[in-house]
Amino acid sequence: MGAPSQSTADKKATRDAYGEALVELGASRQDVVVLDADLSGSTKTADFKKKYPERFFNVGVAEQNLVGHAAGLALSGFVPFASSFAMFLSGRAWEVVRNSVVYPKLNVKLVASHGGITVGEDGASHQCIEDFAIMRVIPEMTVICPSDFNETKQVIHAIADYKGPVYVRVGRPAIPVIERENYKFQIGKAEVMSEGKDVCIIANGVMVNEAMSAVTLLKEKGISATLLNMATIKPLDKEMIVAKAKECGAVVTCEEHNVIGGLGSAVSELLSEEFPVPVIKVGMKDSFGKSGTWSGLLDYFGLRAKDVVSHAELAISKKKK
Repeated sequence: MGAPSQSTADKKATRDAYGEALVELGASRQDVVVLDADLSGSTKTADFKKKYPERFFNVGVAEQNLVGHAAGLALSGFVPFASSFAMFLSGRAWEVVRNSVVYPKLNVKLVASHGGITVGEDGASHQCIEDFAIMRVIPEMTVICPSDFNETKQVIHAIADYKGPVYVRVGRPAIPVIERENYKFQIGKAEVMSEGKDVCIIANGVMVNEAMSAVTLLKEKGISATLLNMATIKPLDKEMIVAKAKECGAVVTCEEHNVIGGLGSAVSELLSEEFPVPVIKVGMKDSFGKSGTWSGLLDYFGLRAKDVVSHAELAISKKKK
């Protein structure tokens, strides 16, 4: 089986994959319903609305009602997918998510688009860099951030079959599609994208592509890196992380999220108890985003392959001698 590689021409947004997957689910499952908070064009739930209007509900700009309606539909035997921007679905509706969905363990799927700074020109008010943290802290909540178009489609189909509450972040920009052979997404399982002995890089979302480029740059420097696509932030693939930490002795995490509370924090929490090694975090350094092109913002905030390389070198320098 060949290693995953980046497509040089094929770029697609993960939110588009969400829209396509919903239409596929709508054809095969009559129990799937979709709700939106007046953003269906942006979240791509409009694709489902056109095909199955009798199973689509627009609640208006009312995210708390959105989640409450989804809870009621789940109690009635449906599998509801509720969507809005990540800032509002994870933020404004958090208490309803906690008490009306997750606490009673209802089968609600929350899929939030426009996560991270790649929202771009919409600016800091809409660039949600806190959603992993505030969703994963809820007991028994599953949190996922897929890496590309194809993985996102697999994620949406997988969570439709999974019984229980799930939060998934999808993105706005068209990013490279990762070419894989025989890859099957599984909740709570990491994807090993490359094997190395010097450092283990753990990434999710848009940062997986940057990490893949970083692995190539590190190889040119004589540094071999393991790369894990950790699409599931909770539950973590604890066994894989500990195993690779033991093999490599240093870890770098990469996320389009605040370095406080997200993937990097989850990995640090695990390794501090199981196998302490240096963990260096690539992400938003406890600062709000800015308005700009999504590509320019990745450059500005140090979320590029070259930044992953420098963090990897730092992590290696901190290894126990």
